[in-house]
Order: sequence, then structure tokens, then C-alpha cells
Amino acid sequence: MLIREKNKEKKIKNKEITTLCFIIFSVFYSLSANAQCAMCRAALESEGNNNKAEAVNDGIVYLMVIPYLIVGFVGFFVYRMYNKKT
Repeated sequence: MLIREKNKEKKIKNKEITTLCFIIFSVFYSLSANAQCAMCRAALESEGNNNKAEAVNDGIVYLMVIPYLIVGFVGFFVYRMYNKKT
């Protein structure tokens, strides 16, 4: 019985280490991406208008932030519900 409990503890510890390594790898690993749609690139390259380029960059940041906020709120509420039950 004692051996089974030790094996379970080792499996849990290995799973935690694997999860931690995956999270660290995911956070620090990034790929360089320099992509734009053809319409945006054509509009920005045709004119020397800095206001248009700043507006496109602001739009990209706005579109990028919304999914992260949604995932953060969902994660927070799941965490809160989990802690409330225990």
C-alpha cells in the first residue's frame, strides 16, 4: 500500500514538473511574425501618411487585447468558483 502511495506522489510530482516546464517554454518561446493583410500593406506603402500607420497599429493592438481580456475574466471566474467550493 505504501509503494502505491509513493508512486502516486511521484506521478503527481512529474505531472506538475511537466506542466511547469510547458508553461515556462510557452511564455518564453516566441516566433517572429511580420505579417499584414494585402490591403493594409498596400494602403500603408502607397502613402507617407504616419497617421494612417499609427491607426493601423492601434487597431491591431486593440484586436489583440480583447481575446486576452476575455480569457483572463473566464479564468478568474473559474478560479473563484473552484476556490469557493473548497
